[in-house]
Amino acid sequence: MIHFFYGDKLLTRPELAHSMFKDRAEQFHRRLGWDVFVDRFGEERDEYDELNPLYVIVSDQNGLHEASMRLLPTVGQTMVHDHFLDLTDDVKIQSPVIWECTRFCVSPTARLNAATKLMAAGGKLMEEFFIEHFVGVFDRKMLAIYRRTGSSPTVVGWSEGDRARVGVGLWQFKSDEYFKLLSKCGLSQMEMELWFVNSGLLEKQSTLRSKMVA
Repeated sequence: MIHFFYGDKLLTRPELAHSMFKDRAEQFHRRLGWDVFVDRFGEERDEYDELNPLYVIVSDQNGLHEASMRLLPTVGQTMVHDHFLDLTDDVKIQSPVIWECTRFCVSPTARLNAATKLMAAGGKLMEEFFIEHFVGVFDRKMLAIYRRTGSSPTVVGWSEGDRARVGVGLWQFKSDEYFKLLSKCGLSQMEMELWFVNSGLLEKQSTLRSKMVA
C-alpha cells in the first residue's frame, strides 16, 4: 500500500511511523555512515521533520515501512539551502514548482519493487501538485538504486573532501516515465489514483492555495 501523509497526520499511524524512522536510522546512520542523530528509541529524525513535511510511504502487508521519502516546498526552509548550498554554486533553488525530496529510504527487508513504487508515487504527487522538479541530497551509493527504478536525477553538484560522496540532483516530472514506473512495479493508474484520493491531499492543497491567495 502507498500512503501520503503530512507530518501532523503521520501520528495517526504510530507503528508505520516508528518503522520508517527506525529504517532511516539503519540506512543513514549505520549503512551509509552519515552524521545523523538517532534517539533512544532507535529512530532517526531531524529538524526538517518538525516542519510538517509531506511523507510518501510504501508499506508491506503488515502495515510497516518498506520505502519512503520526505518532501518540502523549496519556497520555505530546506536542507539543500541550509547545508548544501555550496553544491549548487550558492544558487538557491526556490520555486513553487520545485519541491525538495530528502531521506529517500528503503528498508533492508523491502520487496524488490518497493523503491520503484515509491518513485511512481512521487510521480503521482508531481502530477497532482503541478510540480516540475524534485531537488534532493543523496549519497553516491544511491545512484544504483535510482537507475534500477528507472528514475535517475540530473546531478547538480558533488561535494568535495570528506563529503565527496554526497550530491545534489534534480528529478524532472515526465508523464511517460511515470506510466513506465507504474508498469514496472505492477500498479495500475486506478490503484494509484485511489490511494492518492483517499489521502485527502487534494483537499488540503486546495485549502493551502486559498489561504495563499487570500
